[in-house]
Amino acid sequence: MNVISVQSHVAYGHVGNAAAVFLLQRLGLEVWPVHTVQFSNHTGYPDWQGEVFSADHVARLIDGLAARGALARCDALLTGYIGDPALGAVILDAAERIRTANPEAIWLCDPVMGDRGKGLFVREGVPAFLRERALPSADILTPNLFELEILSGRSLNSEAETLAAAQALLKQGPKAVLVTSLEQAGEQAGQQAVGDAASVAMLAVSAEGCWRVTCPRLPIDPPPNGAGDAVAALFLGFYLKSRELPDALAAAAASIFEVLQTTLDSGEAELQIVAAQDRLLDPRTQFSAAEVS
Repeated sequence: MNVISVQSHVAYGHVGNAAAVFLLQRLGLEVWPVHTVQFSNHTGYPDWQGEVFSADHVARLIDGLAARGALARCDALLTGYIGDPALGAVILDAAERIRTANPEAIWLCDPVMGDRGKGLFVREGVPAFLRERALPSADILTPNLFELEILSGRSLNSEAETLAAAQALLKQGPKAVLVTSLEQAGEQAGQQAVGDAASVAMLAVSAEGCWRVTCPRLPIDPPPNGAGDAVAALFLGFYLKSRELPDALAAAAASIFEVLQTTLDSGEAELQIVAAQDRLLDPRTQFSAAEVS
């Protein structure tokens, strides 16, 4: 199976394509990366070097892949951080061309916009593009809780509210929504909380049902950059292999837990995906996906 991954890239650390490409390759998939930026390191550091590539640059790379016949052999398009709304049109065009060449291909869109406590960290126009144009076209969305609030226009304070918001997104086009990093605590109006201080959960929602995986919350503070990029890539890889939403959810949770545990044990700030590679398909801790009614 083949994946075109359109994301940012860094030389040092593992965010964007610097996380997704290796993880997908270790799951046995061929990856054709298209970098939207190339930086020395992610922007969580005080400084970085490199450049943001223009939308035209990215479009020409897609044209080059098309000339090699890659679009017809592409099983999935993976997209993440969009630094400029102009790139959105290129991504939509790429998704349409891939689907025309291979109607069975899917698009997983990780709608990177921000996080609770940090707010938005994308340019003006990107949230509108993701909400109004990417949302109706993508097959799978992988927002965190903050991004789900932006996409749905709702304030989410319980699992029931989160599930309802994800189901509302399904009515707009996607076939599945994976909600990541659910860490709310407490009870509100008698509803089950999304998570608690000792755990973190993910919800996978489709027309066929909803499933939850809950994992112990590891004491990593701050969380390493790129964890969301890694989850999106792992979920896509496992979904392409099984085509079963709960199986992909459980496998992705176990693999990212392995990566985070290895990172914690190492004492390093960057994700230790290379050190954890042999455990991606054979994690020491397994998690099950519980159906949510």
